[in-house]
Amino acid sequence: MNQISTSDTIQKEWLALFLVWILATISTIASLFFSEIVKLPVCVLCWYQRIAMYPLVLILPLALFPFDAKISRYAGVLVLSGWLTALFHVLLVAGYIPKNAQPCVQNIPCSETHLNVFGFLNMPMMSLLTFSIMGLLLLFVKKSEPS
Repeated sequence: MNQISTSDTIQKEWLALFLVWILATISTIASLFFSEIVKLPVCVLCWYQRIAMYPLVLILPLALFPFDAKISRYAGVLVLSGWLTALFHVLLVAGYIPKNAQPCVQNIPCSETHLNVFGFLNMPMMSLLTFSIMGLLLLFVKKSEPS
């Protein structure tokens, strides 16, 4: 009975980690599509979020075969840094961050959004939501990781 429950837990953790990898891959492809095909400008904060996202596409599959729950520690650092940057970006777009604290250049200001879905879902908000989902899934994997 205990062995079945352990196997079931490992399968759920593997699926959660796989979903994080799928989200990272879709996000990477989408960001490259919008910048390279659609030619939307990429601000400094967007680049920082990409720096946190892109390595996940490469390191997460290494923990899937064979499954290694400890990747949640390393991937979690990238996800947290991307989440914090995305949160800062969302607050900047919303006008809560003063202009003198904005890290972006004049030609590509971080406070402008070039894509809005439903009037509120812009690129920084999509990034924040993606990093949030990824973080929650990694917490599930970490929670059941043996110490």
